[in-house]
Formats: sequence, structure tokens, C-alpha cells
Amino acid sequence: MRTWTADDPKAGLMERKRKVILKAALDAFLEDGYAGSSVNRIAENAGVSIKTLYRHFDNKDDLFVAVIQTACTANPGAEEPPWLNLPPLEGLTRAGGEHLAFALSAEQIALYRVVTREAQRFPELGKRYRSEVVGGQIAQLTRYFERWPDSLRARIRDPLRAARVFSALLQADLLETALLGGPIPGPDELRARAHDAAAGLLALIAADLI
Repeated sequence: MRTWTADDPKAGLMERKRKVILKAALDAFLEDGYAGSSVNRIAENAGVSIKTLYRHFDNKDDLFVAVIQTACTANPGAEEPPWLNLPPLEGLTRAGGEHLAFALSAEQIALYRVVTREAQRFPELGKRYRSEVVGGQIAQLTRYFERWPDSLRARIRDPLRAARVFSALLQADLLETALLGGPIPGPDELRARAHDAAAGLLALIAADLI
């Protein structure tokens, strides 16, 4: 993937074109998969020439990796989430609800299927997806634990394990059900699941089980 320095007079234009190409490529890969997608059609749908596409990406593999890396980043460029400053039960519930809404969105489900289908050709993509989507959430949770009252924070023996337990309580069978074409819960159900997962984690911490 090619980049331009900030002082390049064309940097702004190139970045805008890159974003348009990535969006067109994402649509193509989600609809047709890697093998069924054409870089010529992607360039056409992006409104750029094939020459312009190749100024940004060396080849189809390079474009595919860039698309997946961009698409699997939750809230790219977002500021620190407000829930980091909320009390434990409320903050965990908010964090869990936001994660479920993102992970179970139609685009993310489709993206997960594409990554799984192409995992043999691009073995690093599965690791990248897990690192960005799951790992990013866990990293934020461990930061959140550090802001809890001393009396509660001191009871968490392993913050990383606590974050993973919360993730497991949160998702349970939801992702598997969605991937198999089952129903995706509505906003109220997702909030209830997030609340139950938050309460469950706090109960485990209170019982000194984490």
C-alpha cells in the first residue's frame, strides 16, 4: 500500500481517492468475495482510472488487505469512549452494548464471513481481525478497570482475564447464531444482554473468582 507525505501538495486529494477506492472495494469483496471481484470494476465503481487505483495499491492482494484492515477497525479515529468515565455497571453495560451493535452489524457479519473464507490465502487477516475487533475491545476494558474505585479494582487479580470473561459472557452464542443466518437481537435485547454480562462479571469479581 502506498502513502504520501503530509507536505505533498496532492496528499489531500490522494487520501480522498484512497477512501473512495477502499469503499468500492469493500462493497465488491462483501458482495462477490475475493475471487469474484475485479479491480477494473472496483476502479469503475470508485470513479477512478485503473491507473489511479494502482497508484494507491500495488495489486489486488494489497487492496484486499487494506480493505480488511480498515473495515475491521471499530470506530476508526474516534475519541476516547464516554463510558470509560462511567461507574462500573453502567460503563460495562454501555461498552458491551456498543460492541455488540458493531460486531453484529450486517457489514461486520459479512466481513467476518469473507475473512473466514479467505483465511487460507491470507492467514494474517484472521489474526488482524481478532486483534482489531476483539483485542481492541479487551484493551479498552483493561484501561477501564484502572479507573474503577480502588476497593473494586484491587479485587481483580487478572485484568486481561476479566476482560476476556466479559467478552465471553457478552457474546456467548450470538455471533455463531448470526453467522449461521439466525436472527440478530434488536437494540433492547442487546442492551439487556450487555447489562446481564456486566452484572455477571461484577458478581464474579465480588466472589474473588477472577
